[in-house]
Amino acid sequence: MPDYASYLRLDELLALQDHAGEHDEHLFIVVHQSYELWFKQILREIDYLNARLDEGDLARANHTMGRILVILKVLVTKVDILETLTPLEFLAFRDRLEAGSGFQSLQFRALEFALGHKREAPLQQYASGSRSYSELQQRLRAPGLWDHFLRFLATQGVAVPETQLQRDVSQPPTPDPALQAVLIEVYRNSPPLAEFCERMVDLDEGLQEWRYRHVQMVQRTIGNKPGTGGSSGAEYLATTLLRPLFPDLWAIRTEF
Repeated sequence: MPDYASYLRLDELLALQDHAGEHDEHLFIVVHQSYELWFKQILREIDYLNARLDEGDLARANHTMGRILVILKVLVTKVDILETLTPLEFLAFRDRLEAGSGFQSLQFRALEFALGHKREAPLQQYASGSRSYSELQQRLRAPGLWDHFLRFLATQGVAVPETQLQRDVSQPPTPDPALQAVLIEVYRNSPPLAEFCERMVDLDEGLQEWRYRHVQMVQRTIGNKPGTGGSSGAEYLATTLLRPLFPDLWAIRTEF
């Protein structure tokens, strides 16, 4: 039987920070490595959630959504940790990042695609035919959470417009007044489905909160300087704010 250390492969895990050359760099590496672990877990949870929706298992879907929302809160708290780095402390090792940037995180791009924030541009960061390119392209072409949710609603007798059920899933969701009218009826007549809609809004809001905190953290650390890896830093990150994943669930707020 494996003991605690061997089960968790702690020797390998704890050796992954040995390249840190500065005291504060170790913190930076630990936080970002843990981000990647949580991105991996959220992707697993989203895939599991989609499968439960496809099966019509709303109870398990709700439970899984709750777990995702808690993990998102953990991601936000990690920004608090990064904000303990002063500009001078970050500057002491920033050059060691060289071309590295969180902008290049394959898992975060996959997470965006799984949640419906789809576009071709991120694919250009990876060599055509590489494992990373193929994985991201698969996420781009696969139905996102919103599409699985709409198909689930249709199986529950909700009159989801056929145009939405047949839409191009490689594109992000766009507002649809016909779908909004249907969703309003869901809220009025189907409390369990309406409750899940609210969890979708929680998810959307949670990701927007993390993006906002991330922008503020970058501005606090490097101001408006260009980011590492050729990104424009806070200037680019600010453009990602206030872009809802599920615009129809926000649009109906004014109709009640």
